[in-house]
Amino acid sequence: MAANQIVIEPEELLRRAFPVLDDEEVAFLLDKLREQTYPPDTVLCHEGIYEDVFYLVSSGMTVIYKRLNDDEDLVLRYCGAGEFFGEMAIIQEAPRAASVRTTEETTVLEFDKNTLQALLNHNAQMALAMMRITFDRHRSNDQNTINNLRHSYETLEKLDRAKLDFIEVTAHELRTPLTVMRGYASILAMDANIQGNSMLAEIVEGIVSGTNRLHEVVNNMLDIQRIDMNQIKLSKSPVSLSVILKGIDKTLQEVFAERHLNFILDLGDNTDPIYVEADSGLLHKAIQQIVLNAVKYTPDNGTIKVTLRYEEHDFLATVAHITVQDTGIGIDPEHHKLIFEKFYRLGAAETHSSGKTAYKAGGPGLGLAISHGAIMAHGGQIWVESEGYSEETFPGSTFHILLPTKSRVPSQEGRFERMDRE
Repeated sequence: MAANQIVIEPEELLRRAFPVLDDEEVAFLLDKLREQTYPPDTVLCHEGIYEDVFYLVSSGMTVIYKRLNDDEDLVLRYCGAGEFFGEMAIIQEAPRAASVRTTEETTVLEFDKNTLQALLNHNAQMALAMMRITFDRHRSNDQNTINNLRHSYETLEKLDRAKLDFIEVTAHELRTPLTVMRGYASILAMDANIQGNSMLAEIVEGIVSGTNRLHEVVNNMLDIQRIDMNQIKLSKSPVSLSVILKGIDKTLQEVFAERHLNFILDLGDNTDPIYVEADSGLLHKAIQQIVLNAVKYTPDNGTIKVTLRYEEHDFLATVAHITVQDTGIGIDPEHHKLIFEKFYRLGAAETHSSGKTAYKAGGPGLGLAISHGAIMAHGGQIWVESEGYSEETFPGSTFHILLPTKSRVPSQEGRFERMDRE
């Protein structure tokens, strides 16, 4: 025993810990107890295991904790002289809810299950007092957990804000030189001497393509920053969804041909004079991101089908219902909501690709987050349905978009602006 520890005799300890006991009950416990001394780092209770021992600490200190993972424990509380533990597992006849470990040399009084149950059956006041203490501990543990979660949330929120600030600064710093590079590259591409030299023409074409791709990534970074900070400013006008979907079809024809994908655009009859009030450029970008996602995760010779229907909805009255269905590898249900979070990516980081249409080429995890933010900003809904992931059966995925509509023909139907940020 450590020199600075105060020794309390078992009888005195029992009377301090359980003042409702009479002399006969104290004598009963003294006859049944086992006094044991354990070195530091001895595990007395094992989480998830059925054990039949009740402990009263005589001297030293123990820690009660739950195992979070192989390297981390969640400390619930410390238990020192005069405190007890292990009663709830015995009362409930359940496995230990937490583990207990000595933090220094510790002496305990141990009682078996039958002794504790006999005492509680004999003394109702003892049972009530023990339950009250136990509930107070649980309340304290819950409050500590809430405080820890709040602190963790605040820390994560600060880190997230710092990340968004970094993204904004980086994107703005990159955009100016990229715009200059893209301008010079475009000028070079039109030069007669360049056009007359196939090798130089190919090099300049690569520069133009690369700067355009970087410019797009930078714009996506700024989009996600605005979405996350609720700084989206919509320039709404009457928009024909049929025109937007046809525009996406036309824009991506080369992509579909390169990947040998069968693209089907089903607009139905859609003769009703219905349109949406939307920022056409942002909406075009949001839907195109969904289609590009389908391209990435659908193998060559697969099919992507986009449909547009107008339906009655419980809360939104008449809605435009767009679906993007593919014959790709699918998405496991546990990822159905997470894929719309910024920077969330399926697969390992090493699968990242600088291209945006190669099969299974992972991106930075911005596209679907932008789509989600843009659709929600328009008062719509977006979700995905898929039976699961399989590179053998290809169950596919179906993305759904609902948008509120208007019921008259706009004067400038079909007009939409691209979202390029020059």
